[in-house]
Amino acid sequence: MALENPDWLDASYMQKVLRNHERDESIEVFEISVKPATAKGDNYTSDMHRVCVEFSRDQNGRRIQEMRSIIVKVAPQDIRKEWMINMGIFDIELSMMSVTLPKMQEILGTFSKETLGARCLYLQTEKPTHIIIEDLAPNGFKMAQHELGLDLNHSVLAIRNLARFHASSIALREKDLKVFDKYKKGMFHKDRPIEMKILTNGNIKSLAKETTSWPELNPRIPEKLRKLSDVTYEKACEVSLYREDDFNVLNHGDMWVKNMMFRYDEQQKPIEQIFVDFQLCHWGSPAEDLHFFGANISDNVRVQHRDLLIREYHTTLTTTMSKLRCKTAVLSFDNLQAVLEKRVFFELIASTTVLADVVLEEGGELNLEEMIEAGEEFDNPRYRGKTYRKIMTRILPLYDSMGILDV
Repeated sequence: MALENPDWLDASYMQKVLRNHERDESIEVFEISVKPATAKGDNYTSDMHRVCVEFSRDQNGRRIQEMRSIIVKVAPQDIRKEWMINMGIFDIELSMMSVTLPKMQEILGTFSKETLGARCLYLQTEKPTHIIIEDLAPNGFKMAQHELGLDLNHSVLAIRNLARFHASSIALREKDLKVFDKYKKGMFHKDRPIEMKILTNGNIKSLAKETTSWPELNPRIPEKLRKLSDVTYEKACEVSLYREDDFNVLNHGDMWVKNMMFRYDEQQKPIEQIFVDFQLCHWGSPAEDLHFFGANISDNVRVQHRDLLIREYHTTLTTTMSKLRCKTAVLSFDNLQAVLEKRVFFELIASTTVLADVVLEEGGELNLEEMIEAGEEFDNPRYRGKTYRKIMTRILPLYDSMGILDV
């Protein structure tokens, strides 16, 4: 079903928003156009609209005309509504965009021009709950081509910025120990709505069913996946558990390619990266973000350059924490590897969610409403793609040998 434009999203409302943000009562909006900001399958938890606003304002004694493109992100009102309310994720994003992220950006800005996320222009917590942010597209940012996963240039750029995101969160928490008190629950937590358990276990169940028709796999692997599907969510919650004595950061929490945007030079080489969608941010081990990040890269980069990427992360994290004069002790590279190994179950979860979306082939797009209605019986079309099958037939035996598939 096509995304409908909200009745309240009109010229008068956009005039109020711009006047408030620009602190300029002379602004008069005379025309707007509204269209969907994302394609089907790009954003499951909100409705996003791209609004082109044409307006005039006073400047130096004369009237000038301007055009602005902005993104309006609205909490869903369909079958997803109750689930999103119970998840509380829209409240997290409102807090991140309006308070926490600007503070992290301010701290990082003391020595770096790198940008962590888009600016928040306006937000409304009462119904209709929504947030208005700057559109990054006019500044040259766009999503990367990712049908086979991110190449090495994109991957290095993004993992360095992830390290800066994590480092700035540590610096902010050292200034205010309570700043992240509300960011306690990531994607996997015992207090999440039952739908999360159903969907997570259902993914593994669906993969188990699909892999029975993959003769290149040992038959024990589909059987192990079938047994694992009964306890997948519990195991995910276990590895997500916050431990005070661990090295902790603010995780982005939804680290996949559609939540990253890149800016390119004239040769189309990526030169800047920025994050979007901060609905699942939470304080905990960086292993979660790093394992999920690993599901976004091409299989060649995964095989040939995994160690390089982890070293890039570690070097940037260490350097940034030093420049921000953080008192928190930095993990050694070996200890970081140990942290990743300790929570390696994240890698399996990421391979059945993020990786499947990254290499998604035409016709495999998901509808969250259909997934919620079908529950554990949802037959996930993402697992039928040729690229996904090729990658998974290589890594599932590795997971089996590491004991990740054992119940």
